Amino acid sequence: MRILLVEDTRDVGEAIAVRLRGLGHAVDWEVDGAAGDALLEVQAYDLVILDVNLPGLDGFAILRRLRARRGPVPVLVLTARSEVDDRVGALDLGADDYLVKPFDFRELEARVRALLRRNSGHADNALLLGNLRLDREARSGSVAGDPLELTRREWTLIEILAARPGRIFAKGELLERVFAFEEESSENAVEQIVARLRRKLAAAGAQAEIRTLRGLGYQVVCPEP
Repeated sequence: MRILLVEDTRDVGEAIAVRLRGLGHAVDWEVDGAAGDALLEVQAYDLVILDVNLPGLDGFAILRRLRARRGPVPVLVLTARSEVDDRVGALDLGADDYLVKPFDFRELEARVRALLRRNSGHADNALLLGNLRLDREARSGSVAGDPLELTRREWTLIEILAARPGRIFAKGELLERVFAFEEESSENAVEQIVARLRRKLAAAGAQAEIRTLRGLGYQVVCPEP
């Protein structure tokens, strides 16, 4: 999934970005609040992780502007302020969750999973399509109980498709959600990932398949037996 991180403490921001990228997410990291707000005006994200104390524009102002634009993206607020009023203020402005610094990265990952899961309409971490099972917590897949070996980007793409079976995703949308701004990429890269996924799913005997709708994009479906 594509995540915007706005955090000006460089060691914290770098640690979060590295952790989330290692899980397969595309992460755009900004250290300035105004720059983060500008990105939110032009780029769609699956999740925003937002520090409160930022140069340029503070986190509360970014959150207020985002919700004023009716931006539906879930927001996780990071704050060093432990006062109840600050936490309540963030939630009242439209934050979906918050973490008080310092925090355990395992808790950060769990909250990220929960917000992404909630945003896609799923109650737990498992995505099931016929005999294909994707475990979002373990970042692993299986077909009829047998492990399905996937690269980081293959996992990210099949997770996006499987979270909304039947929905058509344009190549450009998948490109934006799989790759961050600083990564060299093209729609051809999406085609290559889809081709590899199809081969792996077919070889494993998966009932789910990725279909191409010419001129529109891709969708994952699970034909009736």
